[in-house]
Amino acid sequence: MKPKVMAISDNSIMIEYPAEISEEINRCIRSVTREIGDRISDLIVDIIPAYHTITVNYDCLDVDYNSLLEKIEEIVSMSMDDGDEEREIVEIPVCYEEPYGLDIDEVCSIHNMTREELVKRHTAPEYLVYMVGFTPGFPYLGGMDESIATPRKKEPRSRIPAGSVGIAGSQTGVYPIESPGGWQIIGRTPLKLFDPYRENPVLIEAGQYIKYRSISSKEYEEMERNPEVDHG
Repeated sequence: MKPKVMAISDNSIMIEYPAEISEEINRCIRSVTREIGDRISDLIVDIIPAYHTITVNYDCLDVDYNSLLEKIEEIVSMSMDDGDEEREIVEIPVCYEEPYGLDIDEVCSIHNMTREELVKRHTAPEYLVYMVGFTPGFPYLGGMDESIATPRKKEPRSRIPAGSVGIAGSQTGVYPIESPGGWQIIGRTPLKLFDPYRENPVLIEAGQYIKYRSISSKEYEEMERNPEVDHG
């Protein structure tokens, strides 16, 4: 799978794969991103991986474009899809009960299914984290059961609590901080996906897998009161 490598501004080079959400493409993106960071980090300002692109930003006053382009093309040509990569799974406990599942009854009504069936289908997969963005630590996930795909809300909320778990189209994700948003909120996790005071502020990283686990409101409250205790 050969991507396009092109300049998109005076200070940016983009590596572009086919425009699709694919685990194979994501593995290539992670491999190339890792190699660029390991081999030419001194030549770049930052690197931004997304669903099917990688944007490399650099200082055009300090770094020659043609030289950098040649190095990036060499890395891209040598990087492989690491299909044997071991899965790192992060379990996310989620309470789907009131008052946390703000839209769960509406989502159940759209799909003509019980809450128990919706939760079963939502917690069944291991979701690949394709990228992190939008707000600090917000994971964009792939692999949701298409039978529970749900359109965004017609009118976004101005405030969604941190930890809210939502569905938008065929995607599911977790709001790491309080923010506006239009996703259908079906539950909430007591885990802090983003904490600026932690050594590593972001709990979830691209390339990991998320596994949701249903918990009761009582368990949620206990985990919220005692975040340092292992509740697994």
